Amino acid sequence: MGSLIGTSSGSSLLQNSASEESDLQQVMDQRKRKRKRMVSNRESARRSRMRKQKHLDYLTAQVAQLRRENSQIITGISVFTQQYLNVEGENSILRAQLAELSYRLASLNEIVSFLNAGNECFGTEPFNSAESGDGFLSNSWNCVYLNQPITASADLLQY
Repeated sequence: MGSLIGTSSGSSLLQNSASEESDLQQVMDQRKRKRKRMVSNRESARRSRMRKQKHLDYLTAQVAQLRRENSQIITGISVFTQQYLNVEGENSILRAQLAELSYRLASLNEIVSFLNAGNECFGTEPFNSAESGDGFLSNSWNCVYLNQPITASADLLQY
């Protein structure tokens, strides 16, 4: 019996050692997998940080580009605003000149109308007589111009 027990205990020892070896192998495999997973996670984290940094660099460059474009647009707007103000000032001057010239034209037309009215009342004799001493009015062909209103167009108002 002793030998049976010894045999069974020897076999159980072999089984225990095989089972411990199997357990040890599983633990070693788990550690290898854990270490492999840890290395893989570190590599993945490194790639993720690189992607984030690349994206951040891209966004930083885009912000710089947009700021340059914005600055150029603001400069362009400033230039066009200044040009607009210059043209608006010139237009104001031209409108004032137009108003003054229109007033002068109206005054001259009133004078012509007054002279024409006087010409109709008195005839052309006072303007044709040698007593007036005016060579322009003494010529009867020149009296035609007294009957014409003075007109002007926008083209004539340019300097």
